[in-house]
Amino acid sequence: MTPPSDPLVVKVGGSLFDRVNPLIEIFREADRPVLIVPGGGRFADLVRDLGVSGTPGHWMAIAGMEQFGWYIASHGVPPVSSIAPPEGVEVLLPYSALRETDPLPHTWGVTSDTIAAWVAQRLETELLLLKSVDGIHHRGRLLPAVHDPSIVCDEVDPHFLPFVFEHGLRAQVINGRRDERVRHALRDESVPGTLIDPRF
Repeated sequence: MTPPSDPLVVKVGGSLFDRVNPLIEIFREADRPVLIVPGGGRFADLVRDLGVSGTPGHWMAIAGMEQFGWYIASHGVPPVSSIAPPEGVEVLLPYSALRETDPLPHTWGVTSDTIAAWVAQRLETELLLLKSVDGIHHRGRLLPAVHDPSIVCDEVDPHFLPFVFEHGLRAQVINGRRDERVRHALRDESVPGTLIDPRF
């Protein structure tokens, strides 16, 4: 089977800090252009622990994403600071692009989830969110698909689903600790997780 050639935005959650090396290898094996959007992880957690909110907290947390981005870059992934279709596997350093356009509310309700969706919307690509959970849960049940942007869940930030539905983005949330799931998702094959596709 010929691998997909369409670029893909992949958000690597901060909880996958220990999984950077194997994930990069999987991305390279896929032979598909991938733009990695880094989560905030322990860097954003520090901002929360300091009790900083509003505009200062927003930009400090995005600077935290940038720190994780540089960590990913330290594993041989080319870093980019502008939003453009990737050539191969690249990692976005998001601070400059977001400062230039400032497109999102300055609140802890917006995290790297919604920022990754904004990047995908700008590039008109699909979005893959890699987390340390199997997908989005609602009332104790894993949802194979989300059809209602107003559901409340803990796996993505409160702005993410409304943003995805508003902009008609196709997004998928899967467990980034399951290598085979990641491989199959990069090939556009069905995997356990949660699909959000407002177009259908």
